[in-house]
Amino acid sequence: MPAPTIPPCARFTPAPPTTEKLDWAPLPVIDFSEAATPEGLARIAPQVCSAMRTYGFLYIVNHGYTNVQNQRIFDIADAMFTKVPDDEKKRLVADFEMTGSYRGYKARQTWDISNGVRDQIEQYNLHRAVTDPELQEHPRAMEPFLPELRAFTEHNHYNVMHPLLRVLAQGMELPDETFVRLHNFDGPADTSGTFSPLSQCDAPVDDTLHSPRDEIVRYENRMIFAHHSLVMLGSYPRSAEEETQTNNVWMKGHTDIGTITILWSQPVAGLQILCPDGKWRWVRHIDNALTVNIGDGMEFLSGGYYKATIHRVRQPPVDQAGYARLGVFYFGMADDDVLLRPRMESPILQRVGVAPRFDFAHAPTMKQYRTGLTSAYGVSKLSKRDDGHEEEVIHGVVVKHFN
Repeated sequence: MPAPTIPPCARFTPAPPTTEKLDWAPLPVIDFSEAATPEGLARIAPQVCSAMRTYGFLYIVNHGYTNVQNQRIFDIADAMFTKVPDDEKKRLVADFEMTGSYRGYKARQTWDISNGVRDQIEQYNLHRAVTDPELQEHPRAMEPFLPELRAFTEHNHYNVMHPLLRVLAQGMELPDETFVRLHNFDGPADTSGTFSPLSQCDAPVDDTLHSPRDEIVRYENRMIFAHHSLVMLGSYPRSAEEETQTNNVWMKGHTDIGTITILWSQPVAGLQILCPDGKWRWVRHIDNALTVNIGDGMEFLSGGYYKATIHRVRQPPVDQAGYARLGVFYFGMADDDVLLRPRMESPILQRVGVAPRFDFAHAPTMKQYRTGLTSAYGVSKLSKRDDGHEEEVIHGVVVKHFN
């Protein structure tokens, strides 16, 4: 049988890695070849759970994609921005303020960063199903690559996120499938329609049911993300005046909305995390590695046992100035109707207690929190705090933005 024909795609040439001596975060590197068996999962569980309780970040290697497959995904991600005409991008722009979904393109100059400076991030979000035309229309130039992107989302979901969810459940002495069953892939999942925060908040929710969430992949600075969706996102250089006005910060310190974020490592340094000692440190690039972090959704479900780490994006080092950052992300979220309250059946939580960020008696669903924060991010008026940071309240949850 002849091999399937792979559609041609121009080769993306990434920037060279920085040679500057940066203060790198000491994150553990997890060999994910161990994740293929229950015995292997048990061996990596202590290291994974320890990292997610301290830094909330870790690296994964040997995740099942080769260097060639990795390069191909970044080639496709680059084409999402360079091979699609501007008029088609404008037609496919997401109305995130109305729908609470980034599905489609987000143009630059959309979010307010600081002192009137707006972002230089262009992104494209794909629903996790990718190839279903009823869920999302894609640019014509990208149609030949949709089967590959669908396979890529499934790899992130089943081969990376699900094993991690099993490990996190083990760390809380819960059955392995506790969190997996809250993260379904198949089923009706068009959750990006117009929404009413008040009516959603008042609606009764049965958290024994778990319908699929809105999953996205993005490309940043051209990056790709997916929360049960794939996102491609690109970040572009700014003027010297803009850098001064924002103190070199491209995206304020924040925590992610969902449960697990998978970032496919790229060489332009910019990502920093706030370490337990209160210092910002850089996240290192490792060829064909994944950088994985915990988001708010998992912090809420674990009662604060696992930490949603504060991270930001800032101006790259001098030897990478002028390069755009092309990113590929998979953003994992619990099913839309899952209540974001702690799994109190955990023997761990029964022993150590919970660290609540809001009143769990009035916990929002994943959809309420996702759509509320998505529609507000970068466009809502934030309240200033005494420490100089900012905050807003999303469905009873205080969301902080770290300047």
